[in-house]
Amino acid sequence: MTKQQKPYKRVLLKLSGESLSAETKHGIEAERLQAYVNDIKEAQKMGIQIGIVIGGGNIFRGVSGTNTGIDRYSGDQMGMLATVINSLALCSALRAAGVEADVLTAVRMEPIGEMYSKPKAMKLLKEGHVVILSCGTGNPYFTTDTGAALRSIEIEADAMLKGTRVDGIYTADPEKDPTAKKYNTITYQEIYDKKLKVMDLTASTLCQENDMKIVVFDMDTPGNLLAVLKGEEIGTIVKN
Repeated sequence: MTKQQKPYKRVLLKLSGESLSAETKHGIEAERLQAYVNDIKEAQKMGIQIGIVIGGGNIFRGVSGTNTGIDRYSGDQMGMLATVINSLALCSALRAAGVEADVLTAVRMEPIGEMYSKPKAMKLLKEGHVVILSCGTGNPYFTTDTGAALRSIEIEADAMLKGTRVDGIYTADPEKDPTAKKYNTITYQEIYDKKLKVMDLTASTLCQENDMKIVVFDMDTPGNLLAVLKGEEIGTIVKN
């Protein structure tokens, strides 16, 4: 595939923190981390600029913390720190594989990571670095999906690629309903009308209002990221 044929020049990859834990259900599973690194490295070789937002649910989920007496504000701050842990792990693994990578944080915490700004992120992306954007939006009460939506718009990505455990959006949860049918494409309005749980409402609305396309796909299958970046019809495309 020539550079002229590439469907994407710059993307924002949203990864689930829970996926990093694989079968262990908690923490970071080394094989899954390495599988992600392998795919991201190959994607970078295609000349595509890659920004990444990764969740922190494998370490701590802010909302669940409220069940243990932790208030939502503090819980969300703890969740932001969990995303930094995952971001540092991914960055370190990418560097070990020979990929230039950097962590930018939405909350000031040098020397752990440099403070995020659009100009800094754009400069690194154009230099060929993989840029990992942590801490969500930097504010409590917002999910990492909303953080990913915001960053994808800010870095002027061609699309937000949402890597999940399933291969797209279905009429119902395919893990619970074997009759669920997959959508190849769907509009934001259809998501609202059908009350489908793709992302939280804030993130979906942000993408809809800024005409940001989303591709929902199974990131846990090696090679799927590359297939999406090559324009192959896998996953589900969400657009206006």
